[in-house]
Amino acid sequence: MDGADERADDEPPAPVRYLHGPGGERLAYVVSAGRAPTVVFLCGYASHMGGTKARFLESRCRRRGQAYLRFDYQGHGESSGSFEQGTIGLWAEDARRVIESVTEGGLVLVGSSMGAWIMLLTGLALKHRLAGLVGVASAPDFSEDLIRPSLTPEQRARLERDGVLQVPSDYSEAPQLISRNFLDEARRHLLLRGRIPLDCPVRLIHGLDDPDVPWRTSLRLLDALASDDARLILVKGGGHRLSASGELDLIGDELDALIDRIETEPS
Repeated sequence: MDGADERADDEPPAPVRYLHGPGGERLAYVVSAGRAPTVVFLCGYASHMGGTKARFLESRCRRRGQAYLRFDYQGHGESSGSFEQGTIGLWAEDARRVIESVTEGGLVLVGSSMGAWIMLLTGLALKHRLAGLVGVASAPDFSEDLIRPSLTPEQRARLERDGVLQVPSDYSEAPQLISRNFLDEARRHLLLRGRIPLDCPVRLIHGLDDPDVPWRTSLRLLDALASDDARLILVKGGGHRLSASGELDLIGDELDALIDRIETEPS
């Protein structure tokens, strides 16, 4: 994939490390040293920290000497756990725990698709450290607003009966899993139904041709955020992944500009 293996220089990649939890879970992460604020990448649903955007932004941060963290939620990538047992609440707790364990100082959270939902929940939990947010194809509340309405009566019945539904994926030969527990638990974390009390600088980027998450979701998010320093960039012809070379450069440029703004602001 475009940009997936780009590296900042001849420095070897940071090693994968593991954070062990009280329940025996093992969370995989890669952290690169640098100056604050630390940029944290939050992956999407069924994605992982080795994806195109995560690796591309790691390279950008290493070039500018910025601290950077990417990691896998439980049931994703190199972390332990079962994907179908995962929930929004569990994955948000994974994010908080990894961030608190391996980073210090200010944070700029970058969330891709579902990762932007986790980004918002993490920002609310760590508001005292939050310096900025970058949402890419943001999908808060997608379980309620996008998945539930799309299910056919037959799929609803199967989900109720079996607890898990398999649907075709546009991004993998393997079917995508949706669990009844995931949909039910997600209702406890819906954010677009009211004001989101985050007032840090926010940059949202969304493709106008996104077939999975309508760009109007980012517009709703922009309206719900308390921040006055919030912008939405719409990409003509952009799909959901926004992983083409020019799209990655746009995300990287917006991230760089946001960090530059944060660094020049008076304490």
